[in-house]
Formats: sequence, C-alpha cells, structure tokens
Amino acid sequence: MAPWALLSPGVLVRTGHTVLTWGITLVLFLHDTALRQWEEQGELFLPLTFLLLVLGSLLLYLAVSLMDPYVNIQPQPGPHFQEEAKEEQTAMVPPAIALRRCRHCMVLQPLRARHCSECRRCVRRYDHHCPWMENCVGERNHPLFVAYLALQLVVLLWGLYLAWSGLRFFQPWGLWLRSSGLLFATFLLLSLFSMVAGLLLASHIYLVASNTTTWEFLSSHRIAYLRQRPGNPFDRGLIRNLAHFFCGWPSGPWETLLAEEEEEEGEGSSQAV
Repeated sequence: MAPWALLSPGVLVRTGHTVLTWGITLVLFLHDTALRQWEEQGELFLPLTFLLLVLGSLLLYLAVSLMDPYVNIQPQPGPHFQEEAKEEQTAMVPPAIALRRCRHCMVLQPLRARHCSECRRCVRRYDHHCPWMENCVGERNHPLFVAYLALQLVVLLWGLYLAWSGLRFFQPWGLWLRSSGLLFATFLLLSLFSMVAGLLLASHIYLVASNTTTWEFLSSHRIAYLRQRPGNPFDRGLIRNLAHFFCGWPSGPWETLLAEEEEEEGEGSSQAV
C-alpha cells in the first residue's frame, strides 16, 4: 500500500469518527457523571450496556462506510461486448421502461441508479453520498445506515443525559470552567450531534415508508421516470415498502416492479370504466 493511501479522505474521516467517539466516552467516564457514580457503587450493568451500545454504533458506522453500496454495474470494454450486454440487459426490462446510459461510465444504468461524482461510479438505488461516511448510501447499505442512525441517536441521547448529570454550576466561573469546561463542551457537542442524528433518522424513516430516496425526493423534477408520472410510482403502501426495504420482499429489478405497478393501475382504470 502506498504511504499516501493512509491519508486518504476515507481513512481520515473514519479515524476521526473513532477517536471522537471514544474521546467523548472517556470524558463521560472521567468526570463525576452518573456513569462514574454507577461504576463506583459497583452497579456495572448500565456502564457495560452503555459501552456495548457505543461499540455497536461504531461497528455499524464502519460497516456502512466500508460496505459496497451495491455498485456491480460493470463498464463494457468493447463494441461487440457492449451490444451483447445491452441486449441481455434490455431483454430483462419491460419495453415501456427505457434504460439510460451514464455519460461518465458509459454503462446502462438500472432504474433508480445514479452516478456519484465523489466515488466516480454508478450506484444502484442511489440515496446520497455521505461525507461523514466517505461512502455512498445505496441499495445494499441503506438499511444498515438507518439502523446506525437509530442506534447512534440512542447513544447520543444517553450520553447527553450523562453529561448533564455531571454538570455542577457554581462560582467563581474561572474555577468552574477549569473543572467542568471539557464536560460542558462535550454536552454542547452531544446536543448538536443529537439534533442532526434525530433529523436524519426522521427524514430517512419518512423516505423509507414512502419508498423514496433522498436523491429522488430532492430532484424529482429532473428525473425522467418521476417527472413523467404523477406521484411516486414505487410507493406500494407502508407495509410493503418496509418489507422490501428491510427484507428485500418482493424481490426483483425495479423496472419489473414498476411495470407491474403500472399494469395494476391500468387494470384498475379499465375496471373503473
């Protein structure tokens, strides 16, 4: 491995997140918080539970940031191979659904895929590129991303309570700042992170419940398969949306699912007439 690879943005971001996570945890243990009081009283269940949740959130973070978001869209090297691949791919797609060729990768993009300028690749069911992960959130790692946000919010709120439990406001302020300044800064940082994680989790729960991605929600007026249809063509109801997102049911290409939805709507319209 080249030496400069160790200083890549991904390595720096993940290292920073890991150091910040354990640094905040250490501050909560070293100050006179409820966490330290439980430890001194011999009540180790809650401190150990908190540590396990912190470790779990960190492992989920690393899993999402290092996981392939489901690229698996290979460039096509030669003209002959391009024609064969195009025929094979389009044969699996209903005639009413037109595939789009990426102008960067020169590959046929499946429905809901998008080219990420940061990762320089096309990602299936592209949601967004997360700078804090230094990775795209796509079809494969989106469920884990939502799980990470939920667990991280629990850890942040618990940490916020622990930081507040250790704050003692007294005068003179100079002495207080020396004794509790670091804990107060940790409290402010946890407050900020909690608000961000809460807003992100709420927005992604809404998007998952309606079977929409962040990219589709923000750019629906520029996306052909959304601009040409009223409403969200992938919304199949709360239960089916959740089942497909977390369990992969019903399975199949998005082109097939969209065509089936259009057939059902067509049959419903014919029966109404």
